[in-house]
Amino acid sequence: MKFKNIFNQIKVKYYSMYKSFSFLLLFAPFFFLKSYAQSKNNHKERPNIVLILSDDMGFSDLGCYGSEISTPNLDDLAMSGLRYTQFYNMDHCCPSRAALMTGLYPQQTGLGWMTAKNFHLPGYTDELNDNCVTIAQVLQKAGYATLMAGKWHLCRNTHAGKTEHDWPLQRGFEKFYGILDGAGNYYDPPTLCRGNKLITPQNDPGYHTDQYYFTNAITDNAIQFIKDRSKKKPFFAYVAYTAAHWPMQAPEEAIEKYKGKFNAGWDDLRRERLKREKQLGVIDSTVDLSPLDTKPWAEEQDKGPMERRMETYAAMITIMDKGIGRIVSELKKEGIYKNTVIIFLQDNGGNAEGTGYGNQEDGKITFVAKDTSKLKRLGKDDIQYAVVPAITHDGDISIMGKKVMAGPENTYLAYLKPWATLSNTPFRKFKNFTYEGGIATPLIIHWPDGVKAEKGALRKQVGHEIDIMPTIVQLAHANYPEEYNGNKITPVSGVSLVPTFSNQNLEPRAIYWEHEGNKAMRMGKWKIVSGGIMHGDYGSWKTFTALPWQLYDMEKDRSEMKDLSAEYPEIVKKMAAMWEKWAHQTNVYPMPWKEEKAAERSYYMSTPWEYPGF
Repeated sequence: MKFKNIFNQIKVKYYSMYKSFSFLLLFAPFFFLKSYAQSKNNHKERPNIVLILSDDMGFSDLGCYGSEISTPNLDDLAMSGLRYTQFYNMDHCCPSRAALMTGLYPQQTGLGWMTAKNFHLPGYTDELNDNCVTIAQVLQKAGYATLMAGKWHLCRNTHAGKTEHDWPLQRGFEKFYGILDGAGNYYDPPTLCRGNKLITPQNDPGYHTDQYYFTNAITDNAIQFIKDRSKKKPFFAYVAYTAAHWPMQAPEEAIEKYKGKFNAGWDDLRRERLKREKQLGVIDSTVDLSPLDTKPWAEEQDKGPMERRMETYAAMITIMDKGIGRIVSELKKEGIYKNTVIIFLQDNGGNAEGTGYGNQEDGKITFVAKDTSKLKRLGKDDIQYAVVPAITHDGDISIMGKKVMAGPENTYLAYLKPWATLSNTPFRKFKNFTYEGGIATPLIIHWPDGVKAEKGALRKQVGHEIDIMPTIVQLAHANYPEEYNGNKITPVSGVSLVPTFSNQNLEPRAIYWEHEGNKAMRMGKWKIVSGGIMHGDYGSWKTFTALPWQLYDMEKDRSEMKDLSAEYPEIVKKMAAMWEKWAHQTNVYPMPWKEEKAAERSYYMSTPWEYPGF
């Protein structure tokens, strides 16, 4: 009897186990699929990500970084998120975008220069190589919807049917609306593209508006992509505005709002901006204003046209800001605002290029075309390829010149060095240079569900565009690949910024730059800089001269006023050796241009050279 009771107990126990095991076998696939689906679609764990990039703007051009320009939507994101005060870009369009999209230094991607020419050297081709992946490619593999509107500028070929292998859709994006090239008319942008098809504003089957303006078109299409996406996935949206790259073009009503706003002139406005920067805490109170790198406003002979350029520039930024506000509104409308990471930064510093100056001697008004007699207006279906078009789609002949009033579609002007000096307050130099004026960018990160910090908090940790990829990879719970499509992928060069969300320090490291002979390195508080003098016409250089390394203490001298290289030669020697080692490891060498030694007099006299642009 006792034995029978024991047997029954064992039978009940193992029958119960058998039933449980059978249950697990039966429903295991369901649990697995459910777990997999949650890992793919759980928005609370996997945020949406909106990466916004502006073009050719200076460090101080946003209200939340000291500007008098109206940017209330970006200011709101900054004051309810994080503002970084020591963040860097790569100082020029293509290399900057290559670094941002891949997490690598530009030469590691093949875009150490621009897409304009293939030098057939590892670091200097005209497109992204196969040993790098974009953020979109990584996130697409991780189950994200990937969307893009705006400026690509990462491929040489912009003619459909030849090869589209480096266009956005072949680099991980499901949707694309924008331009393949680097700049153009805001009313008739060149290489305008939807998906893999080149279009015009007139024949675009997916977007129509009575008053076409490219900045608004970028916003409208970005919002439409977000609306139309699969709601079963989190999404990554890359919104790459061309504002405020030349030409200075904007609707008249937007320009009119800034009438008289800049009549104090660039020198007084620089001082006012620096005062606000210090009040906001984005610049330390001990920083001095760099010397004015142009004539004083009092000596300016063409105040009206020059004011108009800055009024138009400001209008372009405000239009972009309104678009960002509309994207935010869409996120709120869909109830996904709190779990969407919004990242904003700029591709390089303020642009001192002389595009549209006119006659080289006196800036007199001229036509863009040397011969206007053979100009023909484009038809509805004629693709615009010209970055600087000689004639508009409506048949107006394009003009340029220092005395031209900016804004209309048939004007082609940059805002010129004096206003770029204002944009980069308080720093030295401009786009293309590796002084702070060329490489310092605002960085705003906003994520209500993930960043639990004091509103408007500042972050002084030193970061770089190469850090955006690893940051997004971590936020998306994605994996950066060792191999992609059978190609070995270069390990990421940046680090995740996620620890800085809670104000933790990043591991000590060095950050490097090289572009057109301009070199720099930042390590801790120290920064070394060497300017490059390219010999010859833009893009046709054969040789260059590298100037001696300068050394600056970024904790005491962010505006790079006092060169300490003579006082600390051992630091310069150590950092220069590190830079050389990095350059050999990242395809900076071999360069397309041969180096010439500086003339002896250059050690005693400042060089008259400055980057002329194109």
